[in-house]
Amino acid sequence: MNSNGIRTDLALECFPEDEGYELPEGVTMSRRGEAFRITEIDIADDSCMETLGKGKGRYITLEGGELSRFSPEYSDMAQELAGELGQLVPEGDILVAGIGNSDITPDAVGPQTAARVLATRHLQSELAGEDMEIFRSLRRVSVLAAGVLGQTGIETAELLRTVCGELRPAAVIAVDALACSDISRLGTVIQLSDSGISPGSGVANSRRELSERTLGVPVIAAGVPTVADLRTIVRSFTGQSVSSEGADMIVTPRDIDRLTERASQLLAFGINLALHPALSFEDVRGLF
Repeated sequence: MNSNGIRTDLALECFPEDEGYELPEGVTMSRRGEAFRITEIDIADDSCMETLGKGKGRYITLEGGELSRFSPEYSDMAQELAGELGQLVPEGDILVAGIGNSDITPDAVGPQTAARVLATRHLQSELAGEDMEIFRSLRRVSVLAAGVLGQTGIETAELLRTVCGELRPAAVIAVDALACSDISRLGTVIQLSDSGISPGSGVANSRRELSERTLGVPVIAAGVPTVADLRTIVRSFTGQSVSSEGADMIVTPRDIDRLTERASQLLAFGINLALHPALSFEDVRGLF
């Protein structure tokens, strides 16, 4: 939650869209995109952390239609997402981590995405001697979706730090469900960031952050907002705060099952295409 009382994981929602609003010093915003309306916010330092809850980094928001519905531009969306993600991912081995609880549908975006990401770290050694050029062109990728603290008794940050110490990846891509303050953004946007992630922060259940500071390697975050805090929604509609004595409720779309499934599939498409440029959209579709 930022100093304005807005509970959101989206950097875009931390900056008013009012005409005449001037961005804080050290913050720049640019727009582009074809299949998506893409907004990139670059924050030069951590001076906005206390007021906006966002630290230094690049925050890329891809706004489109409802991700729970099929779009005739699906291939273009997946490839544009891959292009944006590819800007953030360094060369080298990558660990993809699905963050969240697969048993709770609004929180299952991470695990469901991880289940569709192509794990390739083992292929080159297992297929040594085989005449299969396509496999030799694939980046080494590991995939992990280990559940949440309540299921394992292990903090996600602790687990990933241990795995990173063993695998030594060039970066981690952490995929998680997000929270937003504007209900029109529920299930309609994707956010990418190179600043890491604090799982559960948007719903006041923050765990240890996943960042280069805690894991020792760069962390690229990717996610889709699946929930909104009721108090934040009321505040955005009425301009008035809600008593903390009221019900602490989280709102999620009615078609959350379909949203989670299709958003996870799109994220996996983007990740696979970004990490393996030699694969075409048709190649990746064959994996599903």
